[in-house]
Amino acid sequence: MSVTALDGGIPLYTGADWDYDKVRRVYDAIEKVALGEMGLDIYTNQIEVITSEQMLDAYSSIGMPLFYKHWSFGKHFARDEALYRTGQRGLAYEIVINSNPCISYIMEENTMTMQTLVIAHAAFGHNHFFKNNYLFKQWTDADGILDYLSFAKSYIAKCEERYGQVLVERVLDAAHALMNHGVHRYPRRRGLDLRNEEKRERERQEYNEQTFNDLWRTVPTKAGGAAGLSDRDRRRALLELPEENILYFLEKKAPRLAGWQRELLRIVRHVAQYFYPQRQTKVMNEGCATYCHYRILKTLHERGQLTDGAWMEAMHSHTNVVFQPDFDDRRYGGINPYALGFAMMQDIERIATEPTVEDREWFPDLAGRGDAMGALRDAWTHYRDESFILQYLSPSLIRKFRLFHVADDARESEMKVAAIHDERGYRAVRQALARQYDIAWAEADIQIVDVDLIGDRRLVLEHRVLNQVLLEEGEAKAVIQHLADLWGYEVDMEEVDAESGARLRKISVGPRRVLGGGGD
Repeated sequence: MSVTALDGGIPLYTGADWDYDKVRRVYDAIEKVALGEMGLDIYTNQIEVITSEQMLDAYSSIGMPLFYKHWSFGKHFARDEALYRTGQRGLAYEIVINSNPCISYIMEENTMTMQTLVIAHAAFGHNHFFKNNYLFKQWTDADGILDYLSFAKSYIAKCEERYGQVLVERVLDAAHALMNHGVHRYPRRRGLDLRNEEKRERERQEYNEQTFNDLWRTVPTKAGGAAGLSDRDRRRALLELPEENILYFLEKKAPRLAGWQRELLRIVRHVAQYFYPQRQTKVMNEGCATYCHYRILKTLHERGQLTDGAWMEAMHSHTNVVFQPDFDDRRYGGINPYALGFAMMQDIERIATEPTVEDREWFPDLAGRGDAMGALRDAWTHYRDESFILQYLSPSLIRKFRLFHVADDARESEMKVAAIHDERGYRAVRQALARQYDIAWAEADIQIVDVDLIGDRRLVLEHRVLNQVLLEEGEAKAVIQHLADLWGYEVDMEEVDAESGARLRKISVGPRRVLGGGGD
């Protein structure tokens, strides 16, 4: 029997140049380690080789292989291309899509070693995380996303032909401005089924043509008019308020939007919802993928399937990715999610296999269990960044990163160090760091709380303010302006102290233009 590279001892490739035969050999060797030894569970892979310009284009349209047209994507492409061509910014070695099959883009400019690294990183590390993490299972439909994007692209193109590019862009501009406030934070039904959205869109249109929304049957009346819905509690119950998903409320309740405009809001809302898990799992997702590529390549090198030169090249790139500048370094820009995620994965492996006395005290169920990959797969399945850090960030790693907690209260003239990496500060530091990855804490809590149904139809929002930190007024007005344009009437936003309930500020904006009335 002849000895092949897959059996070990013989390098899978030599030199920097790549070809498809080498990529196939490398993929098979990676798959053998990832699935057979690490126990990863992945979607079918689809690996596509693209140019640097195509990678820039993928950047501009948030990495999706099919996407509708919008002027902002061209703006992003021009900016990123200028930075790349002048050497001010590099490009990612890959982009991976949460779909089934899982699509991984690799650049043709990569060396063979980089193709090896990114296949292990994206096609196996990210792929496993997408398929198994509970948030992605709960909020995304990997089987249907490509069909839905095809439908969305076609639908928006038809709207541009029928109603004009300007009006379609105005609706999309407004929807994009509200995108972060277009998600359901808590599941209302189990799973998504995006493949049937095109059929449901036709059914919604037919239903709207056959029925009438009694909520907006009458024109606005002056004070003293009909008072059938004037009671605040009944009004809020009728409108299902408060509602934090602003795009959802506008899609269902905005009085002046045509059916096709509501569908545009729905498309943007679905896209926002699809990326919602990624916003909550940046540390875990990148940590999982980085740990996987490191362990896979290390295994291949130890077996002689990667040369010393290839291993050194891979580790040079890996080290750059997981580099964490100190807080007083001019390069510091916050906690590097790759660095923290990879370090935590390695730390879990250490605690499971070689625990210290301290580890046994802090992690009695994990310390010494021996099955490091089992512990990692369990963490990758059941946690998001906030809960993952609260559960697994160890005193050892807090000391290694030299983490400390700075208390920043807008009511105080100075900041103070509230906790450091010592016995008294470990839990406080861990809780403070975890909170930074809690979307409910990091993003403004803005909800629609009331609508004047029988008066001027003014929409009322409430922003619950933490630590007396108000929104930047100019940006807040700009976003609320988009909301007012979609609503068609004036919008008030009241900023309220979350602790005392005191009213801190009120921002009122009227519509610049009415976006509705474009037909169904």
